[in-house]
Amino acid sequence: MTKFLLAVHVLAAIIAIGPVTVAASMFTAAARRALASPGDDHALAVVRILHRICRVYAAVGVFVPVFGFATANSLHVLGDAWLIVSIVLTAIAAAVLALLVLPRQNAILADLATAAPPPLKTDEARRATGRLAMHTGMFNLLWASVTVLMIVRPGSTTGV
Repeated sequence: MTKFLLAVHVLAAIIAIGPVTVAASMFTAAARRALASPGDDHALAVVRILHRICRVYAAVGVFVPVFGFATANSLHVLGDAWLIVSIVLTAIAAAVLALLVLPRQNAILADLATAAPPPLKTDEARRATGRLAMHTGMFNLLWASVTVLMIVRPGSTTGV
């Protein structure tokens, strides 16, 4: 059962978190292109799709910690320091995504969808997309750290 839970946990992470990290990373550049060419329906559609991928897969990503806790319980490692650090980093990553990345994507998308040219002043747009890029980078770095901890598992002797 442990191997099954671990497999589902890893698959959920790959299937759910992977698309969010890629789409969120692509969003800023796509938004800058759309901001630079107001009225370009294709550019706006790309930004909308990337935002939708982020939202949908973020919701699906809830399964990652659910199966992670089940796996950790099965392995009897819930009290291990590496796992506690991973849980904290996962919570921070989720907060960054939910409180910073997705709302900023929403705001940029709203500005793109409702504005007549130009949707934002150039400096405002650069700052808005720059902050979004920074928060997206933080999210990606947090997930990379969690992934390394899950692979290396310092002090682990579980043999899985």
